[in-house]
Amino acid sequence: MVGARGTGCAGAAAGARPGKRPQEPEPASEEPSLLWARAPSLGDGSDSGLSDSEESVFSGLEDSGSGSSEDSTEGQDGASGDEGHRRTGKTAEQQAVSTPSSPPRTEAVAGAQDEYVEDSSDEEDVRNTVGNVPLQWYDDFPHVGYDLDGRRIYKPVRTRDELDQFLDKMDDPDYWRTVQDRMTGHDVRLTDEQVALVQRLQRGQFGDASFDPYEPAVDFFSGDLMIHPVTNRPADKRSFIPSLVEKEKVSRMVHAIKMGWIQPRRPRDPAPSFYDLWAQEDPNAVLGRHKMHVPAPKLALPGHAESYNPPPEYLPSEEESLAWEQQEPSERKLNFLPRKFPSLRAVPAYGRFIHERFERCLDLYLCPRQRKMRVNVDPEDLIPKLPRPRDLQPFPTCQALVYRGHSDLVRCLSVSPGGQWLASGSDDGSVRLWEVATARCMRTVPVGGVVKSVSWNPNPTICLVAVAVEDTVLLLNPALGDRLVVGSTDQLLGTFTPPEEPALQPARWLEASEEERQGGLRLRICHGKPVTQVTWHGRGDYMAVVLATQGHTQVLIHQLSRRRSQSPFRRSHGQVQRVAFHPVRPFLLVASQRSVRLYHLLRQELTKKLMPNCKWVSSMAVHPAGDNLICGSYDSKLVWFDLDLSTKPYRVLRHHKKALRAVAFHPRYPLFASGSDDGSVIVCHGMVYNDLLQNPLLVPVKVLRGHKLTRDLGVLDVAFHPTQPWVFSSGADGTVRLFS
Repeated sequence: MVGARGTGCAGAAAGARPGKRPQEPEPASEEPSLLWARAPSLGDGSDSGLSDSEESVFSGLEDSGSGSSEDSTEGQDGASGDEGHRRTGKTAEQQAVSTPSSPPRTEAVAGAQDEYVEDSSDEEDVRNTVGNVPLQWYDDFPHVGYDLDGRRIYKPVRTRDELDQFLDKMDDPDYWRTVQDRMTGHDVRLTDEQVALVQRLQRGQFGDASFDPYEPAVDFFSGDLMIHPVTNRPADKRSFIPSLVEKEKVSRMVHAIKMGWIQPRRPRDPAPSFYDLWAQEDPNAVLGRHKMHVPAPKLALPGHAESYNPPPEYLPSEEESLAWEQQEPSERKLNFLPRKFPSLRAVPAYGRFIHERFERCLDLYLCPRQRKMRVNVDPEDLIPKLPRPRDLQPFPTCQALVYRGHSDLVRCLSVSPGGQWLASGSDDGSVRLWEVATARCMRTVPVGGVVKSVSWNPNPTICLVAVAVEDTVLLLNPALGDRLVVGSTDQLLGTFTPPEEPALQPARWLEASEEERQGGLRLRICHGKPVTQVTWHGRGDYMAVVLATQGHTQVLIHQLSRRRSQSPFRRSHGQVQRVAFHPVRPFLLVASQRSVRLYHLLRQELTKKLMPNCKWVSSMAVHPAGDNLICGSYDSKLVWFDLDLSTKPYRVLRHHKKALRAVAFHPRYPLFASGSDDGSVIVCHGMVYNDLLQNPLLVPVKVLRGHKLTRDLGVLDVAFHPTQPWVFSSGADGTVRLFS
């Protein structure tokens, strides 16, 4: 191996130094083929006659300098390398002369005594050792792979244009049999055997020329009787012993026949059954049961003109007969000319009898008959004229932020009046306060139970959050934002002086302990029943609470400044689902399962009763102007009410596929959104005009998706940003998402 390496390095050095005689190129007849080419290794002395540095220069790239350390070592072995090279060349010449029919090789044998130094198998060129790797990975690199020692195999420089290729094609007689090796990038000339193989494959023949596909087939099993069997395997035991399983099956079938469970097949009646296809069908007949079946029209009864002795007025004159013959067959009133015969015996056969019977049969079984309700309406008038969604911008179009932190489904959320903070309540027993712009969780307040509702006080001068947990409403001071507002909120709550004689109230107001105050809790309003919803009045002093109980105490109204609670109703009108304060007028809207009632708080009377025509109302929202209302239901409906128009729905939208969980209006923009269990939030444009004669414009503009379905639940709550066209959604996957 040392002599082989020295020979290769000496040859490379001789080719690089000026003044030295270069090696003579091999003749063209000894050019290697693909079938006999071997994988040259770095230790082989005939590695294309080039060193690593020369190969890099030949490929047009700079040498990396990796082979500089070996130059000195290889130079010391120059003498032994020259001797080994001469001996190797002599051995190769003798072998070529002795075996002229053997395929030529491009590499010299390293040593005659060491025949296992390298692999000499007649396989294809495996010099590139990148393995089963797509060569497209090397498209942007100057090399095409690596050899056995890990050195790069550089791509040959291809600076020839199409004109040079055309000249090569004209000058080189072997251009048609030259292909490019994808593994190394070099051009390879196909041998005659390889060309013949390709031609056979193109003609659809076998690759092996000596293979005969039509040689006679020899059957293994002949038709002659043989003395000895083909196999002498002993017979199975089951072949001569009755099966117990089959015996049990037969006994079961016999028992079923005795019990009458299995009845013998009844013999079929060989007489064919016919029915009159054109008879008058009754509703119980076979054809009468079809909804769109129309019976065949009856033939017209013959008249006086068809008589063999018609009256004289039915007999045509010569002019009428001539005019009848000149008319088209489709324009004639009668298909025949009336004639008069002395007796019925003198009437000849009707010439058009077979033709008319044939047309009658065609009319019966080829002409379709069905009822068609034709309405003369222009189809363009049925399509409503709606504006394009891009003309109704701005509205949220894509997901901007994801608020992660809750470990269970997020039931409710609420945005601060300034739009800087976001509060969310989850089933993991905590309330998280987020910064809207960065999705950073500022505070986590454990409340020790499932949070059913969260509502931020709409008054910007009060920093207070109401949280409904089990049978308690917690009033939290999140201590976020302006410190003056936070301090004024605590001062407002601390100025209350309890009366000397406390009045009887449906709820108890309790002060928070010192530890709870450090966690942000200020007041605790205890009820006897679980609380399902809490909502604030627009001014921030009153809040309404919905209790999961029966009776007239389902709705309670609390006053924060005086710490008073009252039940506004004397009797119940069903299970209350949602309540909301009117944004402008002193009205309270109460939604039960099947209706929405509007109460006047000052007059203490029922003003309106709205019928949404839904099975179960789930959510409700009031327009900022106060004249319109939307309700969501569990039967996938969104109902729009115009309070000044009617008590029935103005529009029913069925865009969702599953139950609606929440609906919301934007306080500034003409937008409203709905969240459903199908995991989507649908944003609609709802423009309410000041002109009372113009109806509201409702156009769905965007479907927002992002929440994953968990426990067959999707979006549980939606809320709009107070100033921007953004919408927040909370889902059962434990995330809160912002769409902008």
